[in-house]
Amino acid sequence: MSATPPAAPQFLAADHVSWTVDDADAVAKFYCDVFGASEMFRMGPMDAAAMPVDEEGRDWMETHVNVPGACLSLIMLKLTDNLNLQLAQYDKPADRKTEFPRHCDAGGHHLGLRVDDVEKAASYLAAYGCTVMEIIEIPEGPLAGHKNLYVTDPFGLPIEIVD
Repeated sequence: MSATPPAAPQFLAADHVSWTVDDADAVAKFYCDVFGASEMFRMGPMDAAAMPVDEEGRDWMETHVNVPGACLSLIMLKLTDNLNLQLAQYDKPADRKTEFPRHCDAGGHHLGLRVDDVEKAASYLAAYGCTVMEIIEIPEGPLAGHKNLYVTDPFGLPIEIVD
């Protein structure tokens, strides 16, 4: 006999996107200065070495974020009216990876932002140190008449700009 699955919650809205970054202060400053984000709050550093272990002997970071021995700081930004951007900075463990996946790699990702003018966004972001790819003009299909653009911010984080 199979068990009845639990009732599903009501998923209401997106709350935030989280990026793990090397220098949360610098990334937060950039997104506040260039994108007009505002800082909502900061937490940390939260160091597993200074926190109690659970009943199974796991440290707080292993129990809650699946990273044993971590030291984590968070900055939450309000990026747009409907999107918060969380910046997570891990100072431990020592073996953490520092390179971002490419778009084609498992775990590859990007932040998509809608703007009123893709060309204007391209010029503006380039002036602030972003690497701007060529604008894509879509002539047919479900997005006919639209434009988009891929950008990498000065920290290597991928963004897609759409109209």
